[in-house]
Order: sequence, then C-alpha cells, then structure tokens
Amino acid sequence: MTQDSTVFDPPDGSLRRSVGRGALATGGAQGVRLACQFASVIVMSRLLAPEDFGIVAMAAPVMGFVGLFQDLGLMQATVQKKRITHAEVNVLFWINLAVSVLLAVLLVLAAPLVARFYNEPVVGVLVAAMSVQLLLGGAGGQHHALLNRRMEFGRIAALDSVVAVLGLAVSIAWALVDPSFWALYAGGIAMALSGTLGGWLLSRWRPGLPQWAAGAGGLVNFGAGITGFNFANFFARNLDNVMIGRYRGNEELGLYDRAYKLLLFPLQQVTNPLSKVMVPALSRMMDEPHRYRHAYLRVAPILLLVTLPGVAMAVALADVLVPFALGQQWAGSALIFQALGFAGLLQPLNNPAGWLFISQGRSSEFMRWGIVTAVTSVVAFAIGLPYGAYGVAVAYAASEYLRTPLLWLYVGRRGPVRAGDIARAAFPFVVGAHLAIGLLWGARPYLPEAPLAALVLGTLLSYSLVIAFALLFEPGRRTLGESLRLLRRHQAVAA
Repeated sequence: MTQDSTVFDPPDGSLRRSVGRGALATGGAQGVRLACQFASVIVMSRLLAPEDFGIVAMAAPVMGFVGLFQDLGLMQATVQKKRITHAEVNVLFWINLAVSVLLAVLLVLAAPLVARFYNEPVVGVLVAAMSVQLLLGGAGGQHHALLNRRMEFGRIAALDSVVAVLGLAVSIAWALVDPSFWALYAGGIAMALSGTLGGWLLSRWRPGLPQWAAGAGGLVNFGAGITGFNFANFFARNLDNVMIGRYRGNEELGLYDRAYKLLLFPLQQVTNPLSKVMVPALSRMMDEPHRYRHAYLRVAPILLLVTLPGVAMAVALADVLVPFALGQQWAGSALIFQALGFAGLLQPLNNPAGWLFISQGRSSEFMRWGIVTAVTSVVAFAIGLPYGAYGVAVAYAASEYLRTPLLWLYVGRRGPVRAGDIARAAFPFVVGAHLAIGLLWGARPYLPEAPLAALVLGTLLSYSLVIAFALLFEPGRRTLGESLRLLRRHQAVAA
C-alpha cells in the first residue's frame, strides 16, 4: 500500500470547484435525508404509540454516551490534517475498531443497570442490541473520513441518500408487521450496515495489519479535544431526555422526543452534513486568511436564509403544524415544540462555530466551550424540570440565548472570522425571523382554517417577511444576491 500522502488529498486546483459542487451535492442529499426524516416522524408516529418512542428515547442517551468514545475525534483528525499517510490512517482505523469492540461489550454489560434505572426491562434489551450498531460504525469510520477529506461529495451524497431511504423503508416495513420500538431499531441497523459497506466500496482504501506510525500521536491528541467536546456536548443534548424519562415517565418523554425530532433534529441534519463540505475546505484555506473569512461568511448567512424563515413559521403555527404532521394524538407536543423552536432560531447560527474550531486546529478550545454548554444546559434542565417537559424546553431555549454572544466572542478572539463579522452577517436573518414570528401571530385570524393551506401560506409569508427585512441591510442584500447566483448556477448545471 503506497505511503504517498497525496493519494488522500483532492486534486490540485480543485478546491473551489469541489466546494461549489459539494454544496450542491450535499444539499441534494440533505433534501433526501430531510424528506426521509419527516416521513419517518409522520409515518412512524402513526404506526407506533408514544410509549414506543419513549422506550427508544430512554435507550438513546446510553447509546449516545457510549458512542462518544467510539470515534475519539479521529475522523475529524483525518480530515483536518494538512498531509496524512496510509500508515497514519491505518493506525486510526485499528484504534477505532478496537475501541468499538470494547464499547460494544461494555454496552451489553451495562444493559441490566439501564433497565433498573428506568424500571423498564425492555429498555435493557434494546440497549444490549444497540451494541451491533457500534461495531458496524467502528468498521467504517475512517473510510467515510477519507471520502470527506478527498472532497468526493458526489459519492458521499449518493451514499447518504441510499442509506436514508433504506433505513426508512426497513423501519416502515417492520412496523407494518410488528408495530413496536423494534421497528426503529431495525431501521438504525439497516442504515449502519449500508453506510459501512458503502464507505468501504466507495473509498477504495483497505487497511493493513495493525502497526504504529510516526505522526499518529498528534492525530490522537487532536482527536482528544474533539472527544472532550463531544463528551460535554452529550449532556447538553441528552440529559433532558434522561431527566424527563426518570422523573416524568415515558409518555411525557415521548411527547418531548417527538417535538425535538420534528424541529431541532432536522436543523442538525442541515448543519452537520454541510460540515462535511466546509471543514475540509476551510482546513485547506488556513494559509489564506482573507479567502478563509470570505468562504465562511459566504456560506453561513445562506444557511440562515434557508432555515430561519421555516423555523419562524413552525414556531408561530405550532398548534397547527404538530397535529397536522403527527396526528391529533400528539397535540400535547405543540407547546413543547414551540418552546424548542426558539432554540431552533439560534442553532443554525451557532452550530457552524464548530467548523471554525476544527478547521483552525482549536480542538482544546472546542472542548472547553463544550463544557460551558454542558454546564449551562444542565442548570437549565434542572430549573425547568419541575414544570415538566414544557418547562425543560423553555429553560433550554433561554440558555441558548444567553450562550450565543459568549460563543461568538470566544470563537472570534482568534482566527480570520471575528465576532463582529458574524454579528453583521447574521443580524438581518436572525432578527428578521423573530419579527416574522410576531407578524405571523398577528396574522393568525386571517389565515385559512384548512391546516395545509394555513401552513403553506404561513411559510410563504415568513420567507417574504425575512427577505424583505434582510433587503434593508447591505449584508442581507449581499447574501440574497449570492443565493440567486448559486440558484442560477444550479439551474444551469441541471439544464
């Protein structure tokens, strides 16, 4: 196997073309993933009972916690390093696989304790079964990292689309035969297996025998910072489920889980895949600060333009959207959904901060910020818990507003992108989305009574209001112009 590091890099001179095509390919794949996610939420919510989702939501934090240590940040280390060799990647592959085997064993051993904690025996069985997903993920992590590093975004997009469709199909087919929480597990296994097989096939890289390589220590140290952030961030993302499930029961947790999945999870599914494009691209621009800054400030506001008006509509019309999408039996999720929606107005702004931390090699600072997020989120959950799932959602949203300015002051103290740059670029869309919520609330009496018509008209009004407000400011006009150019380019390519 060759030791030439260039086999792991994109072709010279292809960066701009790769980023442009990658954004389009990732956007297309994400459209498929989001469609599958929404279809899963809607269809599975009608096939399964709230208790089934509550059981999965109880097991998910355990799987998420154990999974923090599976990757050890080594996939990001592979993507971020300027030059990397086969020997180094081979070391990381075997580390990932060995850790996955160890964690799978620990998950099986911990299953009875989890069942006792929740006083729900079936949760323990599900936790033990989830060990299979850990093994599958560990076998394919470095292959996916290499595809990302090479900026083979077309292949990544095709694989992501196939995996999403297959997972949805398996879940629905299982639920039609056996309407239980095992339908959701089966879909997850199908996605893990197809993703790993696809990564091996498309990456064209095969590991050799386990052997340590010079330079691997630096990659492991970088990954440790990423793992530290993920460890802290786990509590911010999952302790709410644990606390609600432990003290309020699986039915209320099911309502909270559906509200979360319907809003915040799709938002993460927009920003997280886009990081596959931006992190490797920005990593290769670090020697050109002006180009780096321009690339980030070109993409981040477009992300806000695409997502925030939709979130604003969802917040304003939550009592229409939730029963329409999930069924009347989920109407109790509407207020929870609405509260989480305010956090959703800031997540498309804040999540891409990770692109800056990682691409600039600031994994230790990324970890420290994760600790701040975890501590403030846990405090918010504790404050809101006496008021039930709705109280947790309100407190979490409030903590997101308090953290946002601190995050960008921290990120902007180093590197090409400053806090002022973000404030100017984001202001037209963040403020415009909040104004759209207020105006839609005022327009509620004049919207059609039919839910679908009300949602369609509300969406059109929300995007129109945000765009109109953005046009009042030069950064907003620049982003809108850039969006139109990208749209025309996409239409030209499609034609």
